[in-house]
Amino acid sequence: QEGMPQTLSSTSMFTPCGFSPHLHASKEGEQGGLIFQDGNLTSASLDALIQHLIPTTDYYPEKAYIFTFLLSSRLFIEPHELLSRVCHKCIEQQRLDDPVLDKARIRKFGPKILQLLTEWTETFPYDFQEERMIGHLKDMIHRIAPCDEAYWKKMNQLLQTLNQKLATLSHGQEGIVKISAAVSDKLVAFKTKPPSIQREILSVCSDPYTLAQQLTHVELERLSHIGPEEFVQAFVHKDPLDGTKTCFSEQKKTSNLEAYVKWFNRLCYLVATEICMPAKKKQRAQVIEFFIDVARECFNIGNFNSLMAIISGMNMSPVSRLKKTWSKVKTAKFFILEHQMDPTGNFYNYRTALRGAAHRSLTAHSNREKIVIPFFSLLIKDIYFLNEGCANRLPNGHVNFEKFLELAKQVGEFITWKQVECPFEQDPNIIHYLHTAPIFTEDGLYLASYESESPENQTEKDRWKSLRSTILGKT
Repeated sequence: QEGMPQTLSSTSMFTPCGFSPHLHASKEGEQGGLIFQDGNLTSASLDALIQHLIPTTDYYPEKAYIFTFLLSSRLFIEPHELLSRVCHKCIEQQRLDDPVLDKARIRKFGPKILQLLTEWTETFPYDFQEERMIGHLKDMIHRIAPCDEAYWKKMNQLLQTLNQKLATLSHGQEGIVKISAAVSDKLVAFKTKPPSIQREILSVCSDPYTLAQQLTHVELERLSHIGPEEFVQAFVHKDPLDGTKTCFSEQKKTSNLEAYVKWFNRLCYLVATEICMPAKKKQRAQVIEFFIDVARECFNIGNFNSLMAIISGMNMSPVSRLKKTWSKVKTAKFFILEHQMDPTGNFYNYRTALRGAAHRSLTAHSNREKIVIPFFSLLIKDIYFLNEGCANRLPNGHVNFEKFLELAKQVGEFITWKQVECPFEQDPNIIHYLHTAPIFTEDGLYLASYESESPENQTEKDRWKSLRSTILGKT
C-alpha cells in the first residue's frame, strides 16, 4: 500500500482550517512551468497546471490544488476536454498503450488516478451528467484494471455513488415545489370580503420559532443543489486566448443558483403580502411583530438569508408607508435586526456576525450550531467583484492562479456550509405554504397598501386611482 494518497472525506478540504491555499514549492521561482512566490503557486500556463493535476507513481496533487484547479479550469477549458487531456497524458506517461503493461508500476499509479477521479466526481458531480465524461472515466479504469482485480470493484463503487448523487440532485430539483409566480393581485378585491378566501401565515404557523426552523429547512434544501462550479459559470466570459468559441456561455449551468435567488425574492414579497393583506390595522401590526420574531430567530439560528429577505420585505415602500400600522408595533427589536443588516461599510455588521457564525460552526458539536446560511446575493456580489477585479490571465498568457486560490477559498467555505444536515423536523404543511401561498406583484402591494391606509399626497392618490382601474376595474 506504499504511496497511496491519503483519502480525506470530501468535506475536509473545504473547512477553512483544512483549506490551505499554500501550495508549497521547494524553492522560489519557476518549477515545471509553475511560478511560485513565497512558496505559493501564483501563475502558470494552462498546460503546466494540467500537468500538475496528474498523479504519477510517486506524486499526488494537494487537495487544495485539485479543488482550486477543477473549480477555475472551466473558465479556460470544458470539463470533458480537461478529463480527456488528463487521460491522454496518463496513458502516455504510464505507457498504458504498451502491449505488455508494467504491472508493478501501474499498481503504484492506479490508486492515485482512482483517487483523483473519485474526488472529481464527489466535488463536481454535475460535470458527469455528460456521457463523454463517463466515457473517459471508464476508459481510464479499463486500461489499468488488468493489473489489479480490485480496480473493477473500485470503478463500480465510484459509478454507483455518482449515479446516486446525480439522481438525488435531479430528484431534489424536481421535488422543489415550483414557486408560484405573483398571480394574486385580484386578491386585493377580497380585502373587503370575508378573509376565508386567503389563508394567512398566522393560521398556518403562529409560532415564530417553528417558522424560522421551516425557513431554514427550505434554505438548506435549496443550497444543497448548488454546485460549486455554478459560481464560476455565472461569470464566464469568452476566453481571450481561444478565439474560436465562447467557453460555456451557451449553456450557463447556473439554474440552481438562479432558483435560489428567486426563492429569496419570493420570501420578500410573501412577507410584504402578509403584512398588507389584513383589513384591520391591529392585525397588520400583529403580522409585523410576528415576522420580527421570526427574523430574530433566523439570526440566532445563523440563517442570514431568510433574515435578510424578511427585513427587505418589511422595508418595501408599500409596507414602510403604513405609518398608522407601524405606530402600533414595538419597533425596538426591528431596529436591532435592521442594524445587523445595515449595508454601511460594505455590510460591516453583517460580515462580523457571519464570521462569528462561521467560527461557531467550526467548533460545533451539534448540527444546530453548524448552521451558516449566508446572505446569498452578497456572497455572489463578492465573488463577482473578485472575478471582475482581476484578470483570469496575465499579460504573458499565464493563468492567474493567485486569483483562483482566493475564489476557491470563498466557494470552499460555502460548500462546507451547504453540507450541513438540517436538525429541525420538517413540517410539510408550512413548507408547502411558503412555496405556494399567493403573493402580490409590486402593483398589487401598493394597491393593498393604499386600501389599508389612504394615500397621503397627490402622487400616491394618482397612483391609487390608476391601480384601482387597472387591477379592480373600478373608476
